[in-house]
Amino acid sequence: MDVVNFLKDKTRLPVIGAPLFTVSYPELVLAQCKAGVVGSFPALNARPAEKLDEWLTSMKKELSEHQEANPNEIVAPFAVNQICHHSNNRLEEDMEVCVKHEVPIIITSLRAPKAVIDAVHSYDGAVMHDVINIRHAKKAVDEGADGLILVCAGAGGHAGTLSPFALVREVREFFDGPIALSGSISHGASVLSAQAMGADFAYIGTRFIATQEANATQGYKDMIVDSTAKDIMYSSTFTGVDGNYLRPSVENAGLDPENLPYADKNDMNFGTSGGAGDNQKKAWKDIWGSGQGIGTLHDVPTVRESVDSMIEEYQQASSRLDIRA
Repeated sequence: MDVVNFLKDKTRLPVIGAPLFTVSYPELVLAQCKAGVVGSFPALNARPAEKLDEWLTSMKKELSEHQEANPNEIVAPFAVNQICHHSNNRLEEDMEVCVKHEVPIIITSLRAPKAVIDAVHSYDGAVMHDVINIRHAKKAVDEGADGLILVCAGAGGHAGTLSPFALVREVREFFDGPIALSGSISHGASVLSAQAMGADFAYIGTRFIATQEANATQGYKDMIVDSTAKDIMYSSTFTGVDGNYLRPSVENAGLDPENLPYADKNDMNFGTSGGAGDNQKKAWKDIWGSGQGIGTLHDVPTVRESVDSMIEEYQQASSRLDIRA
């Protein structure tokens, strides 16, 4: 699938909503798609595993009915995120469900296994793989990934440390396929900037957490609105992989942000088999991820209102460039 052309007429803004663990539930994803941007969710949000088939069935039905009732509206497709890590013992089962429903875009994280890519290609779907460096990007391309999601400095949750100016240009040295860019993008002008750097899409998570449809506590949403970039900290403690988190949430959990226990990727466990993973998830449930681009978020609108605002911001930024040119 040519992802860029596939989404060109199916989105109002070149944006993919990032899959947010415990936050991206059907209500949020459907609102994103109806507002004209790609919505996505981690397959692991559907618990128990049988829920995934139910979610996909109902979401496809609702979007189809919405499009039929509103033929002139742009309704975007949705994507499903698969965590390709040894602790995810649901991967094979969840992929069978996604193949059954022919989910158009699968977002893979941590690895881009050829078996997953082959399964998605069997029905002409596309795989977008998220990476934080050139080594991972080249490996994903070698495995057959259709597109790359570049998770750069300042992105919420699991994030890299490279500047988008560096990573996008280096990737474009060897890859001319679709790129989505992540990292502090919470404003329409930043979406335009991502395109100017050479990306095709902006990959946005934090701005959608602070929306009415997000499955996040009011405290989480309020903390995003009340915080700025200085309130973001970077740590591997909570999942074993370095990521960006709201410092006040760490302090509220009774932890010292400057003296956190060490963890590495071998400690990662998504709790798919019970036991320690679920206990860890409960222990860290009020540690909240966030990107650095939160200084411009001042309220908790609906998803539609948020997308409309980003479109207006994008158009204003485009007009300024036209004037300067």
